[in-house]
Amino acid sequence: MPFNKNRPRPQFNTGRKHFAVLLDPDNLTEASCLHLIALSENHAVDFFFVGGSLVTSQNQAGIIHLLKQHSNVPVILFPSSSQHIDMQADGILLLSLISGRNPDFLIGQHVISAPILKASQLQVYPTGYMLIDTGRQTTASYMSGTTPIPYDKPAIAACTAMAGELLGLQYIYMDGGSGAMKPISAEMITAVREAVELPVIVGGGIDTTEKAIATLDAGADVIVIGNHIEKNPGFLAEVSSLVASYNVALDVHR
Repeated sequence: MPFNKNRPRPQFNTGRKHFAVLLDPDNLTEASCLHLIALSENHAVDFFFVGGSLVTSQNQAGIIHLLKQHSNVPVILFPSSSQHIDMQADGILLLSLISGRNPDFLIGQHVISAPILKASQLQVYPTGYMLIDTGRQTTASYMSGTTPIPYDKPAIAACTAMAGELLGLQYIYMDGGSGAMKPISAEMITAVREAVELPVIVGGGIDTTEKAIATLDAGADVIVIGNHIEKNPGFLAEVSSLVASYNVALDVHR
């Protein structure tokens, strides 16, 4: 079922929990994508994020087409550069890498993308993107040429998020990166959650229910699961059920 363009645009509102599945086009086949779509029909997913730090294949357009053709879950681009904008999607995380000092990822790619996005129908989500050290160098830190925020420095993360909020960004995305050895600490998530009034998105290294619970308890508004679902599709059902239980407790509808 295609996405209904007449309904309200998807928002990452605070006050409830959301579940996003991050799909890396380089790691998916048509069959594996269709399997995840089928799982999402039975186990609610709020968003599909599509993209990666290094998209080497020509698979992204085909993956988005499958998602739009067979699912009503909003498709949000998670781009590493202006080259990965795709008009088939419903929205785009316009990521400003505020944890780093590389001007290309702070504003350079945005200048190139601006006229394209301005003329598009994509919902734009201005997002402060923060890479967090989770035990090993990730593709995102290598490709961006930036140093992640140290794992045990929640005050730095909180001040970085505050700076993003004061600059007018509307979302904060804390990412441990693909292949993270451990998830972002609950202490750091809590520090950021308390520092800003923006929705906080958290992903990277969440590969057990216990880690997902710790992330949500710490204050994440959106939990993002990527690599582990590709390895263990059944984990999608576990996280979906967990997020639903939080929203029941919060007395909000999914």
